[in-house]
Amino acid sequence: MVAEILQMLRDRVRPGVTTLELDRLAEKQCVKWKARPAFKGYGGFPFTICASPNEQVVHGFPNQKNLVEGEILSVDFGLIFDGFYGDSAVTIPVGNIDQKTQNLLEITQQSLECGIAKALPGGHLSDISNAVQTHVEKNGYTVVREFVGHGIGRQLHEDPQIPNYGPPGKGPKLKAGMTIAIEPMVNLGMSGVKILEDGWTAVTVDGQLSAHFEHTIAITENGPEILTRLEN
Repeated sequence: MVAEILQMLRDRVRPGVTTLELDRLAEKQCVKWKARPAFKGYGGFPFTICASPNEQVVHGFPNQKNLVEGEILSVDFGLIFDGFYGDSAVTIPVGNIDQKTQNLLEITQQSLECGIAKALPGGHLSDISNAVQTHVEKNGYTVVREFVGHGIGRQLHEDPQIPNYGPPGKGPKLKAGMTIAIEPMVNLGMSGVKILEDGWTAVTVDGQLSAHFEHTIAITENGPEILTRLEN
């Protein structure tokens, strides 16, 4: 359900669209499916999606400003259905974007895939963290350290926390049956972020672009299974 709603939003992103329109669309679909938006009301967050354009890293508020050709928009979305949570994020080009921006999106998405590939029974939690960091930094970008992935299930944020940096071979051992959300946030410039006056929106300290990709996955005996990906 999370994957389908994110795909629906991705298909709607174009110049002239507002993020508030996307927010209402996501909430309407949740209601239709008798699901509940995971973020709305969580800790006081007032919207269904986090909509974070350009230098906004995460937790951006949807608004009535029109999206502009060449921008990027990170959309983080989750819902609860039948007592269980799903959580996923994607960074979407608005129309055509330049090659530098495209590269940032590709490396961030690849870093998520590198992390997922290390979500193996018998491995350690920080194997995931290290795989993300290694891929990001060898391509000349920086990993945001203030925000992390997390366990997920009957709560949106469960233990363990999953940083996107650190040495391998540390932390809890991974076991089949665990469900986790892995979510690298990657900056074009410096790794630091600051929070705006709304108390939620995180932006890069240097005003450069940031990208964010996330999947909810299950660790199985046969390796990681991505739960927030549409079936091919």
